[in-house]
Amino acid sequence: MHPDRALLRRHVLPSAIAAAFALPIALLVLGSLRAAGAPPPAGLELVPRGASLDAYGRLADLLPLGTYLRNSVVVVVLAVPLTVVVAALAGFGIRLLEGRAKVVAVAASVVVMLVPTSALWATRFEVYASAGLIGSLLPLVAPALMGTTPLLVLIYAWAFGAVDDAQLHAARLEGASTLATWSRIALPQVRTATLAVSVLAFTAHWGNFIDALLYIRGQENFTLPLGLNTLKVLRPTEFPLLLAGAVVFTLPSIGVFLAAHRIFTDDPAAALRGRTSTTSVRTP
Repeated sequence: MHPDRALLRRHVLPSAIAAAFALPIALLVLGSLRAAGAPPPAGLELVPRGASLDAYGRLADLLPLGTYLRNSVVVVVLAVPLTVVVAALAGFGIRLLEGRAKVVAVAASVVVMLVPTSALWATRFEVYASAGLIGSLLPLVAPALMGTTPLLVLIYAWAFGAVDDAQLHAARLEGASTLATWSRIALPQVRTATLAVSVLAFTAHWGNFIDALLYIRGQENFTLPLGLNTLKVLRPTEFPLLLAGAVVFTLPSIGVFLAAHRIFTDDPAAALRGRTSTTSVRTP
């Protein structure tokens, strides 16, 4: 490849994309540093006058952030591992299918993924209400019992496709059960896919506002996105509080993304399937 093209593909283009995504985060942080009660700037203001962290202190005084954070952490601690286990088992089940059965399973997963979430709200509400779960955190964890989203199941199904058939046949001849084959042979070969699924499951459950709005009752059960929604009644001069809340809400997702940055190699598709090459391995 021409050196200029390689420089563009490996450095310039990724840097431009990263800057486009980082700009809203930077504006959130800078906006949260504005002085309390100050009117919005008339033009572009990179560094607010009288910048301070007062908005974060006022936010903690105004809202029970500790309670909101605790509830959100409880949801992701329960939902993310459950999502990984269910999605991995379902994906491995699809991997073991052959011929038309596998095509039907993948097609069905895609169809389910295309169903609008809003079409399930009424049915889910009735199910949760009949089980007496409305008002608790359990409805926010319940989607993990189905792998959270079919996309995560398909990621595992595709990743398990790289597991050699000979290994599966050998395990079967040795008398290993399907569960043992999954846990001891297949799953260790798709650790990167597990990491990717964990990140996606975390972001899905951490930012789940609609389900919290539908099913949660009582401020003591509010998750962080639902609790911060109460800030929408603020006046424009108090928007630094709203932006401070947005920063508190966003930082955990950014932290998880950065912690999992090793999956983003030159060939992420190969990494998800447990394959590496001299061009895709990144040293820590």
